[in-house]
Amino acid sequence: MATHVKTFVLGPFQTNSYVCYSESDAVLVDASAFSTSERAAVASFLKRRGLTVRRLLLTHAHVDHIFGCAHFARMFQMQWSAHADCMPFLKHARVQAASFGTFVEDPPLPILPLKEGDVIRFGAAAWEVLLTPGHAPGSLCFYDRESAFVMVGDVLFENSIGRYDLPGGNLAVLMQSIYQKLLTLPDDTVVYAGHGPATTIARERLYNPFLQD
Repeated sequence: MATHVKTFVLGPFQTNSYVCYSESDAVLVDASAFSTSERAAVASFLKRRGLTVRRLLLTHAHVDHIFGCAHFARMFQMQWSAHADCMPFLKHARVQAASFGTFVEDPPLPILPLKEGDVIRFGAAAWEVLLTPGHAPGSLCFYDRESAFVMVGDVLFENSIGRYDLPGGNLAVLMQSIYQKLLTLPDDTVVYAGHGPATTIARERLYNPFLQD
């Protein structure tokens, strides 16, 4: 049974947040909802669909992806799951926000740690966890092999790649993550990124200017 994906473009940085669902189970990927109305829109969708949230997942912990962490943790009475290397960014969330002239409520700690090779199950879905640093320490991608898509956070975009000039970023490491973890996926794999439209592995391999030899 296919996993369904609902995209929300939220917050001052126009960051994608995803509700992914299989049967009546759902996971929330990234917490970019900044305003009360944005958070209500996510909750309304879940209610209309009759979905039960089973996991709260972070691809990484840059501020635009964590605006709604505290809110949704309270709403669902659940901890967020992320890689352990995200912890320093979560602990200093307000400093991150201030550097961009904005504010974030402190995310709840601790997190439920995820690592390379873990499997996230909800409904009939089974997601493989891929560790893909370079844009940020502890960046994770979530691969749904059965439904042929991957949630990549800010590692890869249509016609672009993630920034590597932020704290903890590294271009060589980022490119290694892209080539070894993402471009090895089947060509028809849909790529859901942290910003911008969905794309495919085949398209990015062929046309992404950052991936041309």
